[in-house]
Amino acid sequence: MAGDELNGADGTESIGAPFAERPPELRLDAVDITRRSRDTYGPDGRPPLPKQAGWPIFPFEADGLRARLLEGPVLPEPPRSGESPADCWTCKAADEEFVWSDERWMASMPAQPASVPTVVLHPREHLDFHELTDVLGAELGVLLVRAQRALVAIPGVGRVHVYKWGDGGAHLHVIVVARPAGMMQLRGTFLPVWMEMLAPLPNHEWAAIRAHVAANF
Repeated sequence: MAGDELNGADGTESIGAPFAERPPELRLDAVDITRRSRDTYGPDGRPPLPKQAGWPIFPFEADGLRARLLEGPVLPEPPRSGESPADCWTCKAADEEFVWSDERWMASMPAQPASVPTVVLHPREHLDFHELTDVLGAELGVLLVRAQRALVAIPGVGRVHVYKWGDGGAHLHVIVVARPAGMMQLRGTFLPVWMEMLAPLPNHEWAAIRAHVAANF
């Protein structure tokens, strides 16, 4: 996808309108959040289990489960993996390691079988989410739809979900994952947890899925 059409429609590589003047109340104070949270804890100093522990999709039995102690903030935060392009796997990987790529985007899938089909979208340039231009942001929207269409066309897929975390790797990676139809415990936000516990798909099925995604992106 060249993105020329989007360039013509947008007419700019803007990263959005400038922020208005920020009032002093506009802040997020980790030390204050930690202190106020600890003030509400019980006598053992631990937070209560979240309400999600009672959901039917919660992957663990709640009996005997307890929350970890809330640790103090670590500021400044330690660097993530691949903060520098020189140390970034995505920047150093050859195009052959991706199932699809163009001049500005790449789509990857694990080479070894995973438990459910998963596609990861990466910008070719070393950027985080908030650093995308408006044009790249629009292109990402198109690619997310393409990934959804490719995965939902696989027989046996019930739903396709999108999530993005940025605490492990610095290079933007947006994850699109398919839930098998009928596996109701895998619904919702705990799907990534279940993915780590389920057995991987057979090699021949995984190879067929990767080929399908590459051909339909």
